[in-house]
Order: sequence, then C-alpha cells, then structure tokens
Amino acid sequence: MNTRDPQGLIEKLKTLPPERVAEVEDFVDFLRAREEEARDAAAERLGEAIARLAALDFPPMSEDEVQDEIDAARRERRERLGADRR
Repeated sequence: MNTRDPQGLIEKLKTLPPERVAEVEDFVDFLRAREEEARDAAAERLGEAIARLAALDFPPMSEDEVQDEIDAARRERRERLGADRR
C-alpha cells in the first residue's frame, strides 16, 4: 500500500467488521495523543531553553556577529573533517 494514499486505507477500512474499525479508531487516537504529547514536550523544552538564554542576559548580536559565528563553526567543522580524513 502506498502510505501516502489515504484513499487506499479508507477502502481497506470499509472491508473490516465494525469492532475492528473501532480498534483502528482507538489506535489512531493513541497515535494522535502520542504526537501531541511529543509536541507539547518539545514546546516545553524550547520554552525552558529560551528562558535559560534570556536569563544569561546577553546583548543581541548584530548580523555581522552572527555571520562571524557561522563562519567560525564552518571552519571548525572543515578542520575536524580534514583531520578525520588523514
């Protein structure tokens, strides 16, 4: 079955007896709840990280400073990758 074809899944559901459709619905509800919990936990972690960053009270970086940080990280990565190849 093509996992991106919900119509195929719907057709299969139509062939199931009602008690099996109820099981599928319960499972879908479980999956949805699990996704919501994961999303909520990620949002909470992000909020905590933002709060910790705000507590550091660093002044905002200019665009040039941000670019300098990016360039430095890229240099470090290239150097590390180059050392790994030796």
